[in-house]
Amino acid sequence: MIEIVINGEARQVSQPTSLQQLLRSLDLKGDRVAVELNRKLVRRENWEQVQLCSNDRLEIVHFVGGG
Repeated sequence: MIEIVINGEARQVSQPTSLQQLLRSLDLKGDRVAVELNRKLVRRENWEQVQLCSNDRLEIVHFVGGG
């Protein structure tokens, strides 16, 4: 297990874990979120290749539609 920080909250995740796997485990739909990893925006097409490491810091923003 490794510790990462998601939106300011420490979490334990198994290793290896890709960014895509993490988002699936959090039940987040890829077309409705933006992800910043260690202060850099990660493009959606790269989520599967990005492996999370201990002490990584993620900011995940959810887009909400309405009318």
